[in-house]
Amino acid sequence: MTDTAPRPDHALPDRPSLEGLEEKWDGVWSEQQLYAFDDDTTREQVFSIDTPPPTASGSLHVGHVFGYSQVDMIARYQRMRGKNVFYPLGWDDNGLPTERRVQNYFGVRCDPSLPYEEDFTPPQEGGDNKSAKAANQKPISRRNFIELCERLTEIDEKSFEEVFRTLGLSVDWNHSYQTINAHSRATSQRAFLENLEQGQAYQAEAPTMWDVTYRTAVAQAEQEDRDRDAAYHRLGFTKTDGTGEKVFIETTRPELLPACVALVAHPEDERYQDLFGSTVTSPLFGVEVPVKAHPLAQADKGAGIAMICTFGDSNDVIWWRELELPTRSVVGRDGRFLAEAPWIATDEGRAHYEELVGLTVFSAQKRVVEMVTESGDLVGEPEKISHPVKFYENGDKPLEFVTSRQWYLTNGGRDQSEDGLRDELIARGRELIWHPAYMESRYRNWVEGLSGDWLISRQRFFGVPFPLWYAVDAEGETDYDTVLTPPVESLPIDPTIDVPAGYSEAQRGVPGGFVADPDILDTWGTSSLTPQLAGGWNSEAESDGLFSKVYPMDLRPQGHDIIRTWLFSTIVRSHLQQDSLPWKHASINGWILDPDRKKMSKSKGNVVTPIGLLHQHGSDGVRYWAGRARQGVDTAFDEGQMKIGRRLAIKILNASKFALGFGTAPADPAGRLAADPSAVTDPLDRALLANLARVVDQATAAFDDMDYARSLEVAEPFFWAFCDDYIELVKERAHGNSPSGETGAASARAALAISLEVLLRLFAPVIVFATEEVWSWWRGGSVHTQAWPVAGPLREAAAGQEASLLDSVAQAAIAVRRIKSDAKVSQKTPILHVRVLAPQATLAHLEAASEDLTALGRIESLELGAGESEDILTEDVELGEPPVKKPRSQG
Repeated sequence: MTDTAPRPDHALPDRPSLEGLEEKWDGVWSEQQLYAFDDDTTREQVFSIDTPPPTASGSLHVGHVFGYSQVDMIARYQRMRGKNVFYPLGWDDNGLPTERRVQNYFGVRCDPSLPYEEDFTPPQEGGDNKSAKAANQKPISRRNFIELCERLTEIDEKSFEEVFRTLGLSVDWNHSYQTINAHSRATSQRAFLENLEQGQAYQAEAPTMWDVTYRTAVAQAEQEDRDRDAAYHRLGFTKTDGTGEKVFIETTRPELLPACVALVAHPEDERYQDLFGSTVTSPLFGVEVPVKAHPLAQADKGAGIAMICTFGDSNDVIWWRELELPTRSVVGRDGRFLAEAPWIATDEGRAHYEELVGLTVFSAQKRVVEMVTESGDLVGEPEKISHPVKFYENGDKPLEFVTSRQWYLTNGGRDQSEDGLRDELIARGRELIWHPAYMESRYRNWVEGLSGDWLISRQRFFGVPFPLWYAVDAEGETDYDTVLTPPVESLPIDPTIDVPAGYSEAQRGVPGGFVADPDILDTWGTSSLTPQLAGGWNSEAESDGLFSKVYPMDLRPQGHDIIRTWLFSTIVRSHLQQDSLPWKHASINGWILDPDRKKMSKSKGNVVTPIGLLHQHGSDGVRYWAGRARQGVDTAFDEGQMKIGRRLAIKILNASKFALGFGTAPADPAGRLAADPSAVTDPLDRALLANLARVVDQATAAFDDMDYARSLEVAEPFFWAFCDDYIELVKERAHGNSPSGETGAASARAALAISLEVLLRLFAPVIVFATEEVWSWWRGGSVHTQAWPVAGPLREAAAGQEASLLDSVAQAAIAVRRIKSDAKVSQKTPILHVRVLAPQATLAHLEAASEDLTALGRIESLELGAGESEDILTEDVELGEPPVKKPRSQG
């Protein structure tokens, strides 16, 4: 792993190139198992990473390579610092994105009522736009559908792995995992059963946010606000006191009139004091409803009095619960109006409602507005507005409230005054070390703003089933209070296939028998256990000690947009399951923005796929772009930065070839410098190493804080100065063409070799392929398993020389070059005489490096003098004859 012997086939290439390096070195690293985790270890030696498992659905986009490159930079640095890095990669297989892709790819949809079909052949393979509609999709059994999900995710995972290998991720492919395989199902089910036993998981029938397209409940963390056009409609309710007077409300949901259960106003609103305790009847439907007082009503919003419907928004849910109102649901799980509304008693009201049955919410609203306009119950023209509406983050239609039976996990969202769970989770956030630190406030704000517990059940198919059955009573009714659970050793189970202990398959769904829970765990219900999944909790790896060696993990890297979902849910599960934080650090990356400064996402259709970029700019170029981005800061997609990164990688190859052209001694197995530091005797060479020592200190401090961008920010300018200034200054001396002879040449060559080796190690976490290629020209082993450089030996070699000497000489070199560029002559033109004026403090620097300065400028007579300016200037210049260009060969 750390072999530093010279390679037997040592040779410098004629023309160094980046082409083909990704495939070459990925093959070598795979064959050598270079990044494999060593199980023979202690927890103190390990640095473990809870790597984000990408959703194996479709293709990766450039945001993935952005975030994963940054994780890899931290992993490579920790490996060079001597840590045994546990760096697995998982695949997030289950969830709605996978189901949607399978539906379109194979032209199918799941119908759990259908029987399993052996050797099923889907109607298509590859997908087209026509298959996007449910009517065009072939219904198949749940088991057939899941098999197609597994088949497609396997295809996607292979293509994802190819991209990640091309990118140069140093993950340990021996420790990859899936969120849907047997181990993950067993782990997730065991964790849920333990939550259930501890009273942390519970079932409730209540109004929940519902996506009518996917027909599943949606948790608070999966919701997002989107601005939608709407209108306030002023409607008149009739007092039931015999006066016939109207009470006017304003609503954006007129279609929910038949679901109205009360009117509500603020208890201190003087306008409605006489109404509290009375009743009114609703327009069109003639349903008598009470007028209530509640402090949540806003006197300054609309008419100051609102109708409570079951359910239009979260306020309706609060009023319904606290005012103990009846439930009158009109919207079904498919987003269409239900067939019955038994609380509507009048013939006219029932006739109006019949016109709505089967309509979508959108169509029902349109028809209700027409009806209240015809009846005269609509006052004036609707007032158009734009307001935020709740959507499922992957959905296309507004969410509706639907009453359903769901499973919940405690997360501090309810009134937690007794057990203090919310405060405990906030404390966990303070305990975690955030990079950048201000991200902790986003976590804390989310926890403080929770309005309910974590809804963890989903009415979908491809996921981890709830390991539960319910008893069926003698009348054939499901007894949800009698929950049947399997023994832990039998996990994983599928309750729709397996049967509970003491029952037979013949008793499924019959009186006195059982029924399976049909739902699956929320995708975050599994992904929230990634530290446990990757670390082998609930497996042989747990008994073998792996879990105790890697957990709690050292790092969770992720985007800031999923702090409220993945990061928070993982903290919840670890707090409940292991009574600990899941990791010590959280490194938060920003979004990738398109040219319009919008987040790149598949749903917006503005993503860029990475493989073309990796081929065009090289993986090192793309990694450089990612490495220049600050943690937590959204970054513009910028191919210009990738081009700069590619140029840097090429320069590393070319500059290294020059530095190695003189031959160097093999590196010392003990980790000492590549060349004998005692050979560095020239002041300019020592100043170079003094500067490099400072760079090493700064880069190390940055990476210790997981700030890869800052590390690159200090290393890169030094490298360009090394190439453009130092190499040009010492080129002649290194070749032995200077008065200092072999001593001066040996000093330059040693400084070049020492600097090159340190620079290769500094760049290795970011520019992974070019640095490995150069390392192979003169060293055994891999640069990625070498020790991270330290500044002490460099300072020792610098022997107290001022680092500023290099800056002074570099400025003088610029002044000398300017003489020829201003004269529009070749830099090879000799300078017969020049007087260089410099501040008194820098004259000694120029005197010490006068040999290299005269060689650089081809100066025959150099005179140094003190100048009054702070800048270095030249005067008394006499140029020689420009060199004669040789005619091109005609042959």
